[in-house]
Amino acid sequence: MPGRWPVAVLGATGAVGQTFVRLLQGHPWFTVTELAASERSAGKTYREATRWIEGMFPAHLGGRAVLPCDPDVVRAPIVFSALDAAAAADIEPAFARAGRLVLSNAKCFRMEPDVPLVIPEVNAGHLAALDIQRVSRGWSGGIVTNANCAATGATIALAPLHEAFGVQQVMVVTLQALSGAGYPGVPALDALGNVIPYIADEEEKIEREIPKMLGQWTGSSFAAADLVVSAQANRVPVEHGHMTCLAVKFRTRPTRSEALEVLRAWRGASAARGLPSSPPCPLVVLTELDRPQPRRDVGMGAGMAVSVGRVRADPILDLRLVALAHNVIRGAAGGSILNAEVLAATGRLPAAPSGVE
Repeated sequence: MPGRWPVAVLGATGAVGQTFVRLLQGHPWFTVTELAASERSAGKTYREATRWIEGMFPAHLGGRAVLPCDPDVVRAPIVFSALDAAAAADIEPAFARAGRLVLSNAKCFRMEPDVPLVIPEVNAGHLAALDIQRVSRGWSGGIVTNANCAATGATIALAPLHEAFGVQQVMVVTLQALSGAGYPGVPALDALGNVIPYIADEEEKIEREIPKMLGQWTGSSFAAADLVVSAQANRVPVEHGHMTCLAVKFRTRPTRSEALEVLRAWRGASAARGLPSSPPCPLVVLTELDRPQPRRDVGMGAGMAVSVGRVRADPILDLRLVALAHNVIRGAAGGSILNAEVLAATGRLPAAPSGVE
């Protein structure tokens, strides 16, 4: 591809914003040209404004001024947003109206009838909704969302099984890492040696988002998959990795071996293959009785692969299994970057200027 797209990161000082910056270092298609954050950070250098959490601080960006989240100031055509929902509700549409393509992690627009909620291997075709979105809202830009971080791993595990056997009902129990709460996140005295059986809005998001992603884009609207999801969400003292324990009822009941064959063979939509952030295999099937585990498996595919194990018959429904996804990479920043790569590969981004560094 000619040149690289200049991109901005909104919410660049937070945990997910930092992950965007880290993953975009050396990216062959995108280069970070602007960093933006809240008013308390705007005007400081990135080094001054940021308490860096993981990996090496990007020294080449340390002296860069942090900008306000204002489309009159931030000029990059591609915007990766790590804003929380309260800020994103107004700021992201402002950028879309100003002609920018926003890759959002916030919950605000995921269930809107003209906004794609995308996991590229599962439903890259939903990106066609951008055309309707621009007409209906009068935007020259647009918003593309990625899913709730727990819903992401569950959906990737369910997608091949839904294609083959037709999912009807799903019981989901999540064991979600502390990093999903951002930084500083859950107080240590609440988290250590404990399980918290409540995460605000999490169960509702999982129950809404999975049917949308497993559904179809009709050319004018989204048709959610005809399935029911029941979710229970728990916060556990793990650094990274959201685990989802799934019990599933199908229209056509598979045997364990049939399900394993489908899971092992699945590579997802062709549009999502061979991209800079695409894992070689989006699903990694593990057969050990005690896998997947966050400590051992969350980094597979550079954090972009979902590990699946404990596939077995269920005495009440049909099948049960366990899926594990890196919540900050696959479930957040990495998922948004992959969405942008699919948009680029399918000609849905503006032409990249040549020679941008």
